[in-house]
Amino acid sequence: MKSLDMTELLLETYKLADQIKESKEVKRYLDLKREIHDDQEAQRLIKEFQRKKEMFEECQRFGHFHPEYHKAKQEAEDWLTKMKGNPKIREYMELEERLDFILGEVSRTIARTVSSSIKVPVNDSKELKMPNRNRRKSH
Repeated sequence: MKSLDMTELLLETYKLADQIKESKEVKRYLDLKREIHDDQEAQRLIKEFQRKKEMFEECQRFGHFHPEYHKAKQEAEDWLTKMKGNPKIREYMELEERLDFILGEVSRTIARTVSSSIKVPVNDSKELKMPNRNRRKSH
């Protein structure tokens, strides 16, 4: 039986990471990130959304019983919609979800190849949570 060579494994990991970084999706994602950083209107939308989101998170600590819960939730949702109305932000968020999905698929593929019982950490994306949740229920 061959032992695991961590140096070789890490080198192959870096090759895979470089392949992903050279993809058109990652290049466009990074371009958009720079464009959004330099776009005053996009920055204004993001900052206001973050402010509304923080207000909602504060209310969320107390749940539906907080007197401002529903108002704060609605305002955060409204600002998310406004923010997604900006074409650069919308494309950036779509690419971010796509890249998150790709990286999750890579992680799951590696894990499943080793063993079906290995758990793979996932982000908040619903697409990523469902496969792991379903796998946990079946094992």
